[in-house]
Amino acid sequence: MIPVSDPPHASAGPDAAVDESRLEELIIEAQTALPFELSALANRCASALGLDTALIYLVDLQQRLLIPLDEALEPLPVADSPAGWAYRTISPQVADADHGVIVWMPLVDGAERLGVLAVRTAALDGVRIRRSRMLAHLFAMLITSKRAYSDWLAARTRTTTMRLPAEMLRAFLPPHTVGSSKCVSTAVLEPAYDIAGDAFDHSVVKNVLHTMILDSMGHDLASGLTTSVAMAAARNTRRGGGELADVVGSVDEALARWLPDHFCTGVLCRLDAETGVLHWVNCGHPPPLLIRAERVLDGALDSPPQPPLGLAGELAPTARQVHRTTLKPGDHVLLYTDGVVEARDTDGLEFGLDRFTDFIIRSSAAGQRPAEVLRLLIHAILDQQPNQLRDDATILLFEWRPQHR
Repeated sequence: MIPVSDPPHASAGPDAAVDESRLEELIIEAQTALPFELSALANRCASALGLDTALIYLVDLQQRLLIPLDEALEPLPVADSPAGWAYRTISPQVADADHGVIVWMPLVDGAERLGVLAVRTAALDGVRIRRSRMLAHLFAMLITSKRAYSDWLAARTRTTTMRLPAEMLRAFLPPHTVGSSKCVSTAVLEPAYDIAGDAFDHSVVKNVLHTMILDSMGHDLASGLTTSVAMAAARNTRRGGGELADVVGSVDEALARWLPDHFCTGVLCRLDAETGVLHWVNCGHPPPLLIRAERVLDGALDSPPQPPLGLAGELAPTARQVHRTTLKPGDHVLLYTDGVVEARDTDGLEFGLDRFTDFIIRSSAAGQRPAEVLRLLIHAILDQQPNQLRDDATILLFEWRPQHR
């Protein structure tokens, strides 16, 4: 397995001619191609670029396996394979193969890791690396555009049957990772196929990052419905240009009107990625944690208690309090539900807040990207469970990095 860096300006050899007219036809065809046809389309595009073959692998819901779109092939492990290395590090890897090499290219849409593209070629040079990367960019966009309406793509990335509450809630969830050149937000949610009341949301509007984590009371369809209504109300007001206080107020009002016997705790944040100014509202939830210079700043984002979402009118007649602070470059803000720290191992020992934050700090210091940090963390929590989590466990981590390029 060989890491591959970007070639500066590789020149094309005599065998590097591209059939541009054929490539144009294939790109036009891609607009109407059905999701299950993407495997064959990838091969035809690879041929037009002077490559041999191309195989698409998408990561499963729990980010443990890379599952091929070609149903005749077997999945590959994320933890221990050249393909998994490309996925985890978001960098191309090269492995020897019969009569040539395989270039494993990460499939990434914006900040979201989708899987990998396996490009087989007889020889390796800068031109072929660049064309392989171009092919990966193309198919990342195609997969993102088509998975929004494809049950087949959704089914390919599942390894077991999903319960109805989880199916309903996952229809509302955004991508695991979103971001820009100045900020990134990433989240994980378990148990993947059996969630009920936990949820996360994040969105970038111009230079503003909006994040939210929710924990609805109960573990049934009504809990998922409560969280779904809360997310819909927040997005509706946010997309209408409302400020953070307006967003929280709309959630309170929607739950009180449509689900008067249900409520949820939550934290809603608004980060100005230009200035680092962070506004947040905590509604009966564990306080956010601020990680700076590889340590947790105790109490930095604590705030006076406020009632859960949906109960503001009953318990607190005054308006919600919006809190403000200014982050420093490189700061991380961590939102989580109590199912994370209350997870217990076979001896009954809780995972705990200290172990939770220490894992994130050490992984980040080791150079892991935020999305990979959370993937490793949620697997560490799951792997210590004798059967399954007693409660949903949701983690959202966002970072302000104004000098990032």
